[in-house]
Amino acid sequence: MLRRFFIPACLALVIGLTAAAASLPSRLSDQEFWRLSSESSEPDGSFRSDNLLSNELGFQFVVPDLTKATKPGRVYMGVGPEQNFTYIVATKPAMAIIVDIRRGNLDLQLMYKALFELSADRAEFVSRLFSKKRPEGLSAKSTSSDIFGAFWTVPTDLAMFTDNLVAIDNLLIKKHGFPLSNDDVEGIKYVYNAFFLYGPKIQYSSTTSFGGSGQPTYADLMTAADFAGLEHSYLANEENFQFMKDLETRNMLVPVIGNFGGPKAIRAVGKYLKDRNAIVTAFYLSNVEQYLRQDLLWDNFCANVAALPLDETSTFIRSVRRGNATPGIGLSSELGTMLSEVRGCRP
Repeated sequence: MLRRFFIPACLALVIGLTAAAASLPSRLSDQEFWRLSSESSEPDGSFRSDNLLSNELGFQFVVPDLTKATKPGRVYMGVGPEQNFTYIVATKPAMAIIVDIRRGNLDLQLMYKALFELSADRAEFVSRLFSKKRPEGLSAKSTSSDIFGAFWTVPTDLAMFTDNLVAIDNLLIKKHGFPLSNDDVEGIKYVYNAFFLYGPKIQYSSTTSFGGSGQPTYADLMTAADFAGLEHSYLANEENFQFMKDLETRNMLVPVIGNFGGPKAIRAVGKYLKDRNAIVTAFYLSNVEQYLRQDLLWDNFCANVAALPLDETSTFIRSVRRGNATPGIGLSSELGTMLSEVRGCRP
């Protein structure tokens, strides 16, 4: 009897250890972070704009439904700049992967990573992001409107910009040991300089001529609310900010260069996640689908997504522009069920 009991116990232990070894880590080492990013990436691509921030003022409208549809502790995927952070704090993933066609977005995400790690709270983060000295009176209880209202008239500080840029480079290169190329160092400087030049008034087309008129500023995006008047941005409260800071500090937000319809990036991420028994809880697409269709890459994209680990709750978040859109909102967002939409696509 003892022998019969002992064998299943050993098998159970082995199975348990195998499952533990195949799960997502709680953090990535600096080497693992860089390897996952670089080995999953495709060659640098191009887009018509720098895309340093969102132009989707209605992106928060779907947050209440998104939190109901998705499960925390899984994996978030997305594209583009800071709107991902708001969807990340809404879905509370264990890991986030940002896939974008431009290496410039990787540089942008690395800048954000450094600023999250360097900043103790939201006010310090906004101070560093825009190179403005922190006004007195801001605390953990301050609203996003309080914070951006206080910073709005504070002048940018060139000495602060210079010191912060050195701190960003030192954190990424010296502390983390990331082998940034000279182009990456210059790319981070270019991105950070844009936030210095335009401050909280920066808009989607501030550094390019694309994007149309009436675009929201960074301050508009951070202080926007849903239909019930509730704010959900990653700077709406201290809890949201601290979630992002913790995720970035543990190297669990990984930027990857890749075309959604390309041969490597999404599939490489999918293999990494499947090998660790992870599920994609949400995938923010922005309006990339329209470019995939016009470039005849839709079938490729569909097959790429079908190769991801999904279940019935996995959710697409996409940007839409409708004729009856709320005045002043422009692009808004809607949700879709990933598994049903890509069912029939061959991985």
